Amino acid sequence: MRYLVAFLVVIAVAALLYWRHVQRAEADDDADVQALYQSGRVLPSGPLRVYHLGHSLVGRDMPAMLAQLAGQGHDYALQLGWGTALSEHFQGSGAISGFEQENATPHYRDAHEALKSGEYDAFVMTEMVRLKDALRYKDSSAHAGKWAAAAAAGNPDTQIFLYESWHALDDRPEWLGRLPDDLETIWKPGLLWPATRAAGRPVWLIPAGQVMARLVAEAEAGGIAELTLREDLFARNPDGSLDTIHPNDLGIYLVALTHYAVLYGKSPVGLPHQLLRADGTPADAPSPELARRMQELVWEVVLAEPLTGINP
Repeated sequence: MRYLVAFLVVIAVAALLYWRHVQRAEADDDADVQALYQSGRVLPSGPLRVYHLGHSLVGRDMPAMLAQLAGQGHDYALQLGWGTALSEHFQGSGAISGFEQENATPHYRDAHEALKSGEYDAFVMTEMVRLKDALRYKDSSAHAGKWAAAAAAGNPDTQIFLYESWHALDDRPEWLGRLPDDLETIWKPGLLWPATRAAGRPVWLIPAGQVMARLVAEAEAGGIAELTLREDLFARNPDGSLDTIHPNDLGIYLVALTHYAVLYGKSPVGLPHQLLRADGTPADAPSPELARRMQELVWEVVLAEPLTGINP
C-alpha cells in the first residue's frame, strides 16, 4: 500500500510539473506578441474612416449606428456575407454566401481593394461562429494573419482591430459563463496573436462579447430598466421564435457603443440613444436609464481590457 501511495504521489508531482512547464511554454510563446503591444496605441484626434469585414454580426445597422454616434466626418465601407469566414472573404465574392444580398449598399467596397488603397484609418475584422469550427475547418488563424498583414501593407498608419463577438444562446457550454473563457482560450490565441504576428504590430480588441456578458449578468441579477433577460438583446424570427445569435436593435446599439469606445478611445457616456437603422427607419431605442447604463458599462469593460489600447 505504501508503494502505491508513493507511486501516486510521484505521478501527481510529475503532472503538476508538466502543467507548469506547459504554462511557461505558452507564456514564452506569447512573449513576442506581448512585446509588440508595449509600444502602445496612438488614439485618434479626429473622425475616422473605418473598414468593416465580416458577416451578419456586423451587419449594415451596426456600422450605421456607429457613424451616428461618431458624428460628422466619420465614414465607413464594408464587405459582408452570410456566416462568412475570413478565408472565404479572402477568396473573393464567389466564395461568399449571400454576397449580393448583404452588399447591396452604397457602403460596399471590395475588401482587397479597400485595404490596398490605404484610405482607411481603422480596419475591423471578425470571424464566423462557431469559432471552434472556423479554427478547425476554415484556417482562421492563418487568414486573420493574412488580413492583418494586408491592412498593414496598405497603410502603415492604419490601426487594426478584431471584433470579438459571441456564440449562440443555445450553444454549449452555457452562454454567459463561457464568454470570458472563450476570449482567453479561443479569440486571443486563435486569432488575435496570429494576426498581430503577421502584421508586425498590435491588433487591438473590440470586446463586444465581454460587454454583452457584463450587461446580461447585471440585468439578470436584478434588472436594468426594461432589460431583465439575455433574450431581451436578441432578435425574433418572423414566426415570433427567438433568434439565438442575431441581436435586436438594443443589442446592435450595445455593439456600436463598444466599437465607438474602442475605435475613438472615448467614453460613450452621454451619446445619443435614439438612432436610425441603415435604411433610415428609427431603431427601437433603449430607455434613457438603460442607455446610460449601457454606455457606462461599455466604458468600464473597455478600460479594464488592456488589449483595447486605452489607458485610463
